[in-house]
This record gives sequence, C-alpha cells and structure tokens, in this order.
Amino acid sequence: MPADTPSVGASNNPEVSIVIPVYNNPDDLLRCLNALAAATANVNAQIIVVDDGSTDDTGVVAAQSGAKVIRLDQQSGQSVGRNIGVANAEADIVMFVDSDVVVAIDSVEKMLALFRETDPEVSAAFGAYDDSPDAPGLTSQYRNLLHHFTHQVGARDASTFWSGCGAIRREVFEAVGGFNEDFYNGRVEDIELGYRLKNLGHRIALDPTIQGKHLKAWTLWGMVKTDVFSRAIPWTRLLLEGAAPKGDLNTGSAQKLCVAAVLLGGLCLVLSFIMPTLLFVSLASLALVLIINRDWFGFLARHRGLGFMFGAIPLHVLYYAYSGLAYAYVWLRMRSGWGY
Repeated sequence: MPADTPSVGASNNPEVSIVIPVYNNPDDLLRCLNALAAATANVNAQIIVVDDGSTDDTGVVAAQSGAKVIRLDQQSGQSVGRNIGVANAEADIVMFVDSDVVVAIDSVEKMLALFRETDPEVSAAFGAYDDSPDAPGLTSQYRNLLHHFTHQVGARDASTFWSGCGAIRREVFEAVGGFNEDFYNGRVEDIELGYRLKNLGHRIALDPTIQGKHLKAWTLWGMVKTDVFSRAIPWTRLLLEGAAPKGDLNTGSAQKLCVAAVLLGGLCLVLSFIMPTLLFVSLASLALVLIINRDWFGFLARHRGLGFMFGAIPLHVLYYAYSGLAYAYVWLRMRSGWGY
C-alpha cells in the first residue's frame, strides 16, 4: 500500500456510515479519504466508496484505502451511487461526502454530536464549504466562496439538503425513497430530497461550522453550464411545481429582486443605444444589486481584498442574468405545454 494511502477500513457496529460516490477522480478521492481517515480516528465509522464505473485508477485508490468499495459496471449518476451506498450502510446515521471535498478534522464528530446531543430530533443535517477553496483563480474562488457564504447566512432550520457534506438518519432516508434517480439524478437531487423531507414534516439542520474544503477548479464556461443545466433549470422546475418552500437559501425575495434588476438593467443597456437616458436605469439597477449584496461583497473584500471583490462583481451579475433567463425559459415551456 502506498505511504500516502489512508486506512479507513470498515468497523463492526459503526456509529456512522460515510458514502462517497466517485467517477474518474483518483487524486481528489485520495485527499478525501485521507481527510476522512483523520476525521474518523476517534469514531467507529464505515466508509463506503461507490465507484460509478470509473475508467482510470479511481477504483485502485478506493480499494487500497481499506474502505468498502462497490463498483458499478457503468456510469449511473450520483443519485444511484448514493442510494446503493445507503443500501450497504450499517449505521443508523449515514453521512454523504463528495469525492472532491476534504472534510475538516472535526467534521464527523460534530455531525454525530448534532444528531445525538445538539438536536436529537433532527432528521438530516448539512454543513458548508470552508472559506479557503483549494483551486486558485477568480472564477474558482468566487464560485466556491459563494457557496460558503450562502450557507453561512442561511437559516439554521433549513428547507433543503446538501450532499457534499451532509447526513441523514438511515430509516428516514429509506422511508422517503432516497435520492430521485430519474429527472433529478445529478441535477439538484439533494435539494429535491430536502424538499421532500421538509414537506413530510422532517427537520433539517444547517450547521455551517461543519466544513469541508472544495477541491473543484471552475472555468467560466463550466460554471455557467453547471449552474444553468444542472441547477437553475431543474431548481426552477421544483419552484414552479410548488415542491420548494419559498425563500430558501438563494431563492429569497431579495435574490429574486436582484435577478429582475439585472435583467432590466441589461435590457436598458441595450436600448440605451437608441434612448441614451435608459443608461441611467441600467446604472441604477446595478447599484441596487450592489446594495442588496453589500454583505456578500463586504465578505469578499475582507477575505480576498478590494481587487478580488471588484473582479467578482461581473461574475455575480452574470450569475443573476443566466439564472433569470433559465427561470424564464422553464416558465415559458410550462406555460406553453412544451414539457421540460
């Protein structure tokens, strides 16, 4: 076994089962497993890696770790992987960790304490990314810090779920049918699960002190593509179908106002070539967005400096623009009867 390969072997009568779905990501998986080995040093944990049909050395890294490895013959998606992982879990509490997340050393113990002591009536819980993303660059730092900040200011009594670093009681997971393997497989399936849990009366806790470092490097196109097709469009479907509680995380009224302001400002900017006075409307719309997001931009200024903050403003405006357009696209398709 290589010197840097963690030992996270399965235990008898584990306190927690940790499920990690992975596809073609051996380097990040190794760091993920190393972190879990440290985080479970004082915890009786069962580690389950579901190899989603990888074609590289991912399976080798998983097998050398001593974890329980389940290999799928073909890539089937994260929902399938997580459901299979839970089906093989032995503990009453199941924790999900993404293969590109390095959990903090106290994360597993904090999660177990939340279920047992802090909030013993809770059905599910999740944490947050930390404020020091691994990948450099404006886009990667912006995207990962936005996730961190959103969870820091989110309601502690949550209405959704996050599987990057989250946990659920196994009996509750099985009772609600697990992750949706159809439309939502790989597309906000954890959010959809959270909405089902909430609508059935289960309590979900957000504890942003339970943290993990995100290793993902984002390109601008990759961010836009993921946010539009894997998040905004399926999330809009949930909202319009009435499955989503109102005002949850980044779907509150203030954020909706920002979307409207950005779209209006963009339209007025284009029309200002014909009617120059509309440029003032466009500038006023931008000012409104900056005011509403003053805490977010203040956070960036404190953690990354003014230069980074100013660089992030266009990215955030773009984020609102494509989110609003995706919402309009789904709304029009539903109204017209075109389907999804």
